[in-house]
Amino acid sequence: MPPSPGVPAPDALEARIAELRAGVRRAMASGDRRTARELRADLRRAEQDWDTAVLGDAGEPEAPAPAAPEARRGLLPVREQVHQALTLLGVPSAPKLIGSVYAAFFPGDIPGTRLTSLRRDEERSFRTAPYARPYYLCAALTADLLAPARGLLTVSTWPLEQRIVGPLSPRTDFLAAAVRLAEHAGRSAPSADAQRLLWRFASNIPGAVAGTVGTVDPAVLAEAARAELDVHRESDRRRRASAAGRARAQLDDAERLFGSRLRALQDSARRRASSGETDR
Repeated sequence: MPPSPGVPAPDALEARIAELRAGVRRAMASGDRRTARELRADLRRAEQDWDTAVLGDAGEPEAPAPAAPEARRGLLPVREQVHQALTLLGVPSAPKLIGSVYAAFFPGDIPGTRLTSLRRDEERSFRTAPYARPYYLCAALTADLLAPARGLLTVSTWPLEQRIVGPLSPRTDFLAAAVRLAEHAGRSAPSADAQRLLWRFASNIPGAVAGTVGTVDPAVLAEAARAELDVHRESDRRRRASAAGRARAQLDDAERLFGSRLRALQDSARRRASSGETDR
């Protein structure tokens, strides 16, 4: 998909994002918070331009995908396909949902087998050359242990609070994703795959189904999801904010992205000891 008029090419934007990230780190290391804030604002704009260049104008109809097998699978690297789907969802998500969202709203699909080792590859890349990439696909962190949440992927550029999951987060994230997908689908006529995906969300949200079984009005779905989200959002936000504060104080850069396995192992050992279990 060509970039929108006036938007630089993705490669140029990725180089710019890398430069800005390095600038933010240098400014913070020197204690220059004013410059860091200014560079961070430039970084957000560059990241938004990157999304525009890659995702394109959501209001434009997509061109039919070519019939060739390689075109049906998608020509983008898997990590970029996952990044597109996560950018649309905006919440920590399981690989199965990521694949469904990509198939519903983008040309091609994501081979499920390629997602198995993706997060490990991303962590290895980060630890080898920290911040060398404009973004990393990383783990969600549990609010209690700050350990990697099983089976949930996020994007490193998201705020830490957005990448943490607490007791209420599965429901609030489900509702938030429903709103984002419904709004995106409402900008044009949803495809059959998109309708099926929206139905899966609507069937689990009170008041979201207002017509024929299997069909969803995106506006109705978004309104119903927002209504329930208002009930849970603040409690979930407070829990995530508290955990994010602990993560900033206790974890290093890599652990803030991929979680602290040592803390999880230590906690598991303490619980076994308190219950009288041994390794024998």
